[in-house]
Amino acid sequence: MGRKWNNIKEKKAAKDANTSRIYAKFGREIYVVAKQGEPDPELNQALRFVLEKAKTYNVPRAIIDRAIEKAKGGGEETYDKLRYEGFGPNGSMVIVDALTNNVNRTASEVRAAFGKNGGNMGVSGSVAYMFDSTAVIGVEGKSADEVLELLMEADLDARDILEEEDTVIVYAEPDQFHAVQEAFKNAGVTEFKVAELTMLPQTEVTLSEDSLAQFEKMIDALEDLEDVQQVYHNVDLG
Repeated sequence: MGRKWNNIKEKKAAKDANTSRIYAKFGREIYVVAKQGEPDPELNQALRFVLEKAKTYNVPRAIIDRAIEKAKGGGEETYDKLRYEGFGPNGSMVIVDALTNNVNRTASEVRAAFGKNGGNMGVSGSVAYMFDSTAVIGVEGKSADEVLELLMEADLDARDILEEEDTVIVYAEPDQFHAVQEAFKNAGVTEFKVAELTMLPQTEVTLSEDSLAQFEKMIDALEDLEDVQQVYHNVDLG
């Protein structure tokens, strides 16, 4: 896969550490998936996905509970799930996932974030075909060989298993997310460094110093938008 997952996640976590933005985004997503299905994660797979990811970002329990209670109470807010695709400098590709209660506002803001930072929006399908939906699960305290063995014992396949510093990262098919987690839990794992569904690029591009600075400014502008939940891209951040 080639993704330096820890570096990417740590950079994002450091950026979000001084703000409540990441919590607000999780609160919105939890509310939406809990309202669309059962507010019980045991009965709502989409909610289980979000809650597992929230744990790895240390989202406070109070925020999770508040969002679920709001959904249980029949909150009147409704959101549309949207995906935008676009391009940055020198062949860089970007996918933007959003939850919005105002489609026109969000489209305008996303388009502006691209345009003001050297990028441009593309049509649906212009970028997504270069990415693969992937389950990414990371644990500490085990070697890649140990992880491979426990997955084999559980009769599970992985796209890739990589050791990145003190973490072993498993890249698997999206529908294997919970099965891989259960295999780890059965082996005594109680905490996950990474546990989420993401979009990984099939290939990465390397940008010059100037282009990279411009690209990161564009990504920051997109991530700063209230309606944007997640931004994926194909740039090697080093």
